[in-house]
Amino acid sequence: MAAKKVIFIAFAIEDERLRDFLTGQALNTASPFEYIDMSVKEPYKADWKEKVRTRIRRSDGVIALVSKNSLTSSGQKWEIACAKEEKKKLRGIWAYTNDRTNLEAVNTVAWSWDNITNFINSL
Repeated sequence: MAAKKVIFIAFAIEDERLRDFLTGQALNTASPFEYIDMSVKEPYKADWKEKVRTRIRRSDGVIALVSKNSLTSSGQKWEIACAKEEKKKLRGIWAYTNDRTNLEAVNTVAWSWDNITNFINSL
């Protein structure tokens, strides 16, 4: 298998369980991709933006878990904006099958092995 890709996962805190599921997929031995999760697991108290920017800079790309919660998540919106500023490849993945929320300027696709694998392999 090729070298692991470093991925930052941007998500609304309400969708934390879905982030856990996504990172868990990579641990599955049948997973067609492998990556290192750089998402923020605990809220930062101070200087969180600079710490997140550092993680995004160290990442090969960013996956945004998109849901209706994304519309009101100031942290996720900032992470996506930061990824764009840092010129990181960004892919939106709809977090729920029945939620097709659109985030402006985020190319979002359905959550599938192929869509995630193709994005990671493109990095």
